[in-house]
Amino acid sequence: MSTPSSPTYSQTLGVIALIGSMASLCIGTSFAKSLFSEVGAQGTTTYRLAFSALILCCIWRPWRFKLNRKDALSILLYGLSLASINFLFYMSLRTIPLGIAIAIEFIGPLSLAIYSSRKKIDFLWIAMVAAGLYMLIPEQDSLTALDPVGVAYAAIAGVGWALYIIFGQRTRNIHPGQASSLGITVSALVVLPFGIGHAGTDLLNPSLMLLGIGVAILSSAIPYSLEMISLRALPRKTMSILLSLEPAMGAVAGVILLHEFLSFAQWLAIAFIVSASIGCAMTSRSPMRDEMEKNPA
Repeated sequence: MSTPSSPTYSQTLGVIALIGSMASLCIGTSFAKSLFSEVGAQGTTTYRLAFSALILCCIWRPWRFKLNRKDALSILLYGLSLASINFLFYMSLRTIPLGIAIAIEFIGPLSLAIYSSRKKIDFLWIAMVAAGLYMLIPEQDSLTALDPVGVAYAAIAGVGWALYIIFGQRTRNIHPGQASSLGITVSALVVLPFGIGHAGTDLLNPSLMLLGIGVAILSSAIPYSLEMISLRALPRKTMSILLSLEPAMGAVAGVILLHEFLSFAQWLAIAFIVSASIGCAMTSRSPMRDEMEKNPA
């Protein structure tokens, strides 16, 4: 029988924490989408990043740590990539369903993992991703046709996610609290002009600010805290496999919370992309693939 201190108990706790992290992120994103009618995707992104930065800075107090010029540049690039992911992903959610947006965005880090591995079996994962993308593009006269602008935003967000992985690796020698708090502060400052330009003084509405704090907590504070538990309890490959389920969880959250019903072909497309990600996680030992566990969206 497993005891609270046994490896089995620890891994079970890690799995529960990681699933909770993904669920909180998907719920937070669904919650964020409900703010679009008030402050737009631009204002919602500003809320999430600005309040997340305030929370993290209060927790970590990054000014306590020294920062040289090289590390400052690394954090700047890290923050710019983080801003692009959040902003472009929320912009895509204006016109395409949550599950599909996550699936398209997920292709960015998945492609980076496949490229860094270069095994023969990777051609199978590439084929599955291609098939999934093909099924996400229905006939133009179909009622389920996807908005090409929304698809483009999600795809570019995927590129930003890949860059986030690359730049994130450059911050490994920096205190994680300092890197995360300063990085998200940079991203908040980058997005702030877009939020002000779109929503203006509506961003100062107290009731909307409270909702924005809720988005920041659900989408950042809770997921990152739970991921810290899973990082300590689970092997990286296990984490990568579980995280590959996120597009499917996003699709389910979209159906339940946003009433975004998908066609059979779109569900099948998400299944192909999820399967390719799981397969890549199981066959690749690349450090790039391990970095996919740091989901910033």
